[in-house]
Amino acid sequence: MARYTGPKTKISRIFGEPILGNGKWLGKNSNPPGQHGEKRKRKTLGEYALQLREKQKAKYTYGVLEKQFRKTFEEASRRKGVTGENLIKLLEARLDNTVFRMGIAPSRPAARQLVSHKHIEVNGEVVNVPSYQLKAGDVITIKEGSKTRESITSIVRAKNPKFNWLDWSETEFKGTFITYPERESVPENIKEQLIVELYSK
Repeated sequence: MARYTGPKTKISRIFGEPILGNGKWLGKNSNPPGQHGEKRKRKTLGEYALQLREKQKAKYTYGVLEKQFRKTFEEASRRKGVTGENLIKLLEARLDNTVFRMGIAPSRPAARQLVSHKHIEVNGEVVNVPSYQLKAGDVITIKEGSKTRESITSIVRAKNPKFNWLDWSETEFKGTFITYPERESVPENIKEQLIVELYSK
């Protein structure tokens, strides 16, 4: 299964944000990676570079590689409404992202692993595809046999109330994908319009 397995802190330093991991090293060394550190003279990014950078940020944030990201963008452009907002909605509706948002896993990579190892059910059926697209009303649960595993139940936490498009009960290990989120409700610092402009060239 394709996924990014390279250095996570390096990616966080490129964007100056904790894209992968908790970003605990950003305070110690927040300079972009490269020789000479902060003394290195860096060029001002052009229009294309800024657009490409924003796309890369979105890909790393949601753990999606290029081919799958482009397919998601094409689906977003086919749907009614603003393409950039549709893109964010589709990325948020991924099963691995929803498992993370609900509080079942501490990070998206951890959520991806839970899904891949068949610990998650959607509407009573085991789904092991992290990119599975949820629809309004879909019910997400931890598989019955996995509810007794301390390695899984010990990391389950309460859902962040800011994510009002999801419902989750940490006592019942059951939640619902209520609807697609509005863009202003999604906290990710992504300028999706730049991604739209990049793919429109």
